[in-house]
Amino acid sequence: MNGKICVVTGANSGIGKATARGLAASGATVLMVCRDRARGEAAQAEVRAATDNAKVELWLADLASLADVRRLAAELIAAHPVIHVLINNAGVMLERRQLSADGFELQFAVNHLAPLLLTRLLEPALAAGAPSRVINVSSRVHTMGAINFDNLQWERGYKMFAAYGQSKLACVMATYDLAQRWKALGITVNCLHPGVIDTNLGGMPGFVKMLLPKAEKGARTSLYLATSAAVEGVTGRYFSNCKAVRSSAKSHDLAVRERLWQESERLLGLA
Repeated sequence: MNGKICVVTGANSGIGKATARGLAASGATVLMVCRDRARGEAAQAEVRAATDNAKVELWLADLASLADVRRLAAELIAAHPVIHVLINNAGVMLERRQLSADGFELQFAVNHLAPLLLTRLLEPALAAGAPSRVINVSSRVHTMGAINFDNLQWERGYKMFAAYGQSKLACVMATYDLAQRWKALGITVNCLHPGVIDTNLGGMPGFVKMLLPKAEKGARTSLYLATSAAVEGVTGRYFSNCKAVRSSAKSHDLAVRERLWQESERLLGLA
C-alpha cells in the first residue's frame, strides 16, 4: 500500500483504529478522521508508534454535522487531490432518540447520511485515484431494519435496534446504488458486516462486551477490501468474514432503493 492515500472515519478507537493501524502497517498514508482532538492525537501517536509509519495524519470532524462533513471533504481534497481508499467506519448506536445538528435522527445521520455525503463529495479525488475503493462498514443488523418513509426520523415509537437496523440497511442500499453509478469511474463501492465486536458502540451491556472478539478481528474484512488484489474490480457486494455473501432481500428492493436515494439527496441538498 506504499503511495496509497487512505481515509478512515471513526479512527480513534475500536475497529476504526485497528483498521488505521493495519493500513499504516502496510505502508499506506492514513488519514484518521476523528471527532475529538485529544483522543484523536492519542490514537494517531499510538498508530505511528505501533507501525513505525510517520505518514499518519489526524483530521477532525463531527459527522453529526453536515456542514462539518462538507468542510472536511473540501479540506481533504485540497490537501490530497488523489485518494485511493475511503473507509466509512464511523457509526453510533443509541438507546434513546437523539438528533443531529441538522435535526435528523442521529443514527440515520451518522450511519447513513454522513458517509453518503462524504463519499459523494470526495468523488473527484477518488476518481483521480482510480482504481480506488470505497468501503462502508454496515452490520448484519441491517436485516432487522426497514425503510419507513412515513417515520424516517423516528419521531414516533423509537426503538434502538429498529432505528439502527434502518440506518445500516440504508447504508447497504447506498452502497449498491453508488456502485452502479460509479462503475465507469473506476471506483468500487462495497459494504461489510464486521462481526459482533467489542467496540465503543453504545447500547451493549458491559458484561456482554467482555465476551466479544476484539477490534482487530472486526477490522479484518475492512482491511481485506482495502488491500486485497482478490477484490480488485469487485463492486456492489456485501461481505462478511472476507467473503461476499447475500444481504437481506429488503436491500435489493429497487423501488425502495430509488426512493431512498432521492430522499437522501433531498436531505443532503444534493438533489
